[in-house]
Amino acid sequence: MTLSLARLDVTQIFCDVDDVYRELEQFCERDIARLPCGEPPKGYQSRLSISEVMTIVIAFHGSGYRTFKDFYQQLVLVHWRDAFPRLVSYGRFVELMPWSFVALVQVLNSRCFGSMTGISFIDSTSIAVCHVKRAKAHKTFKNLAGWGKSSVGWYFGFKLHLIINERGELMAATLTPGNTDDRKPVPEMTQGLVGKLFGDRGYISQALFETLFDRGLELITKRRKNMKNSLMPLLDKVLLRKRLIIETVNDQLKHLCQIEHSRHRSPFNFLVNLVSGLIAYAYHPNKPSLGIPDDELKALSQAAF
Repeated sequence: MTLSLARLDVTQIFCDVDDVYRELEQFCERDIARLPCGEPPKGYQSRLSISEVMTIVIAFHGSGYRTFKDFYQQLVLVHWRDAFPRLVSYGRFVELMPWSFVALVQVLNSRCFGSMTGISFIDSTSIAVCHVKRAKAHKTFKNLAGWGKSSVGWYFGFKLHLIINERGELMAATLTPGNTDDRKPVPEMTQGLVGKLFGDRGYISQALFETLFDRGLELITKRRKNMKNSLMPLLDKVLLRKRLIIETVNDQLKHLCQIEHSRHRSPFNFLVNLVSGLIAYAYHPNKPSLGIPDDELKALSQAAF
């Protein structure tokens, strides 16, 4: 039975995540269906496989449903029993979600990152975990989240740092507390990248520029008003104006893939929701793109290198 959902081929997703999970089982001495911080309880057993759990949580982020509870109770339990004959109750499924985290991260790293083209864009976006008025009483992410300020104001939560190529494909992703400087995770995120990296003024740093340049990656940003003007190649100016493509990706992740909401009651379920949302985005066929033809992209890449 082939399932399709909001342009996502759920059958293909299941095949991919199941292949990754089976590969992990072959290389791991212990069952990977466990939390990263501890061992599973004795006698842990579920009718649903980890591959099925991963498929369902990924499918939610392409379903258009605003809450996972409505998605599971109104769609999965009612219409997907032929595809998933061993479905469990909603409460039990929520208990199973954290056990899929390790495998989801492996799926993201092995199947969902795009190819390096020599042209990439970097940005961060806020991931609020609660309303600012409830931040002082918030307990789920105590000592984990932090206060940050975005273009729309203060928030309590995390920052999602992304690097994409000109095709809208994910190249790297990392999560930090909301009070982390945007420049801090860049050296680690850009390992293996070469060419040109375009970012906003928040990434201006001579030390960072020199570090990346020594590795073959040129960081290009707009200049602040109090900085001296300098000549910039026309190609860099044009591509810098196209940096808004990553803003579009951030918007789609939040409003289509729904990686942000304030109803999490477990840090691990928050991470599962975030990673599965990134995976769902990678499976969307129509990503934001600059629409550069392959022959022109090859010429631009050669200029970038």
